[in-house]
Amino acid sequence: MRVLPRSFYRRDTVCVAQDLLGKMLVRRVNGKIISGIISETEAYRYTDDPASHSFRGKTERNKAMFGDVGFAYVYFTYGMHYCVNAVAKDAEFEAGAVLIRSLFPKSGVDFMIKQRKTDALSNLTSGPAKLTQALKITKDQYGEDLTKISKLYIVDGIDVEKAMIESRPRIGIKKATSKLWNFSIKPSCFVNH
Repeated sequence: MRVLPRSFYRRDTVCVAQDLLGKMLVRRVNGKIISGIISETEAYRYTDDPASHSFRGKTERNKAMFGDVGFAYVYFTYGMHYCVNAVAKDAEFEAGAVLIRSLFPKSGVDFMIKQRKTDALSNLTSGPAKLTQALKITKDQYGEDLTKISKLYIVDGIDVEKAMIESRPRIGIKKATSKLWNFSIKPSCFVNH
């Protein structure tokens, strides 16, 4: 499968968030491939997005959002969970990233079960913290180049048409709630994959 090129991420963050649906997030751990189809994302931009980590400017934590596109921005939240983002933005904004919120498990399911300590497939990667735990994504993957075959990268997956996508307000935020920048593949669209 083709690794997504850097140009894929050098576009409007909201468009990239939609276009990442159906792509496959791949994690390599000790020679083992663990992967899942991206089924839910959220776009976070910069000056027009008070809910974004980048809204108040560059910090040590969010500096990846201001860097080149196609790199991983991993952050720690609630003192216990990691979340993974793909840096994506166009020339209009200095910062932007797409949070990967959910995956449909594809390969390395046994590894995911061991990492998550559950064999309920519907619960393995159905949230941003669950998927990072399942794929063993930590701060060590901060800044990983997603456009090269490495320990973490994104490849083509399944074709997702616009009619297959639901959009709604982002989850767990208190600002910019009118922006419908949470995107997910309708569950019924996974029947044949």
